[in-house]
Amino acid sequence: MGRIALAISSFFAIIAQPDFAASVAQLRDGVPAPAPVPPAAPAPVAAPVPTPPVWQAPPETAALQLLGLLQREARFVDFVEQDVAAFSDADIGGAARVVHEGCRKVLREHFTIATVRTEAEGSRITLPAGFDAAAVRVTGNVVGQPPFAGTLVHQGWRVSDSRLPQLAQGHDASVLAPAEVEL
Repeated sequence: MGRIALAISSFFAIIAQPDFAASVAQLRDGVPAPAPVPPAAPAPVAAPVPTPPVWQAPPETAALQLLGLLQREARFVDFVEQDVAAFSDADIGGAARVVHEGCRKVLREHFTIATVRTEAEGSRITLPAGFDAAAVRVTGNVVGQPPFAGTLVHQGWRVSDSRLPQLAQGHDASVLAPAEVEL
């Protein structure tokens, strides 16, 4: 999964940065990368440049394990992979209740989840300068600098504890549900 994120970010970097694109082309053609050149004396900068984010690979095994738990308790993958066009709304609703109940059981058993914001949805709030942009997404007509005053549309969700089961060594987490053969 980490390679997919790397490929996508590299794709956009190649389009936006000609020097980066040239470096990738050289690597692809087998030309060794040049030795790093010491930086020249820094020129005065008009505005600070934000530090680019450091990308980290997602924990693939944990994601597959969660998907396996959702399949075992809620038949989640079966439900999502099923073509529901031929079923009535009542049939889909009945199946959705079973899937919902199982998914809820998995979340409550393996995670402690709380809201990001404690204010009631629809209430007016003010986001001060330095607010956590990873925990709060500002939408609408975003102009200027914080503090921002707006209406809380969704409280958000945050995991404060996860309790995924330990996996035995050699366990293949990519098998979400084994095939069943009745004899």
